[in-house]
Amino acid sequence: MSTLKKPIVTEKATALNEKGQYAFEVERTANKVQIKKEIEQLYGVTVTGISTIRTNGKIKSKFQKGGAVTGRRSHGKKAIVTVKEGDIIDFYSGI
Repeated sequence: MSTLKKPIVTEKATALNEKGQYAFEVERTANKVQIKKEIEQLYGVTVTGISTIRTNGKIKSKFQKGGAVTGRRSHGKKAIVTVKEGDIIDFYSGI
């Protein structure tokens, strides 16, 4: 099972690319060693640092004919990966 779900390509995460940092959504149970190993194998870069962030799912509600329905989005985890200077990860190469 893959620990990486998808890269995060928001405006804020794309601004980190100039510093050699890349953001990924990862499995909630993944640790830094697993994330580093998979990124180095998948993209062929040298990882120098990893920061992980656990996020709570937002509570959402909507109103229908029967009344209000509330629920929660799933919890998640993000990883900010710093690669060696000169290495780049190109998310758009396969397009």
